[in-house]
Amino acid sequence: MKIKIILPVFNDWEALRLLIEKTYQLYHGKPYHISFLAVDDCSSIPYNKEDFKDYDLEVLHLISNQGHQRAIAIGLSYFADHNDADKVIVMDSDGEDQPEHIEALLEKAEQEPEKIIFAQRKKRTESLLFRVFYKIYKFVFKLLTGNIITFGNYSLIPAKQVKKLANVSELWNHYPGAIIRSRLPFDSIPLDRGTRLAGKSKMNFSSLVLHGMSAVSVFVDVTAVRIVMFAAFMIISSVVGVLIVLYFKYVLGQATPGWATSVISGLFIVFIQGFFIAMFILFMVLSSRRYTSFIPYFGYKKFIDFVE
Repeated sequence: MKIKIILPVFNDWEALRLLIEKTYQLYHGKPYHISFLAVDDCSSIPYNKEDFKDYDLEVLHLISNQGHQRAIAIGLSYFADHNDADKVIVMDSDGEDQPEHIEALLEKAEQEPEKIIFAQRKKRTESLLFRVFYKIYKFVFKLLTGNIITFGNYSLIPAKQVKKLANVSELWNHYPGAIIRSRLPFDSIPLDRGTRLAGKSKMNFSSLVLHGMSAVSVFVDVTAVRIVMFAAFMIISSVVGVLIVLYFKYVLGQATPGWATSVISGLFIVFIQGFFIAMFILFMVLSSRRYTSFIPYFGYKKFIDFVE
């Protein structure tokens, strides 16, 4: 079986070398031919080809920094045009996606050969603060989109599904979200997350927030509908509130002097806020429909500087 491993890289050349070496040691003598496709996201640390001369590695050097998710999209699109494997593995280059789990993904894929198989995070090694914010992110994501994401990038894709995936516009923003949105069949298995093999993480708080926003953007239409529904609830509640105040004041005569005016003023502000939120979201969604979505498969080549 031929397996292609796609890895986005930004300056993590030492971690990548250790990861590839570890993978070769684990699967040496097994019925797999494993090759690697690294997507260099315009690293500031140069790639030294001599360090990888013993490995079957191809490197796409991007002409500018595109970010982790877009590097994955470019790698998948490139593979779709140069399909030379039976299965594709997408994993991070820092070693936190453990190569020991590739066999578990392959076993699951044998049971469900048409499905994309994700590694669902069973145990994380990040700090407590990161885990707290990750829980908040999952809650907000479910609230806004109605979906749950319990997995990251580490996954196995049947090679024949890659071209379909590369034609999903949402892939340009968020890989796991794009697969959910594409309605391609997928499943997951619980696996522990490992630790970095070398170097320090490039992710900071701002990067994590932007990553979460990219995930939500994949479901922008669903999110927009939910926000409009919430704005409509604000409008209806404020109108009902005003009617109740007027009923107490003029029918029951129980309003304290000045109380009705203050409450109605507050409810009017809620009404105005709900109205403008609804109008803003509607105009934003309608405006976005005027533009053609970017399809990674048709536009990825202009981001590649050279291949080696």
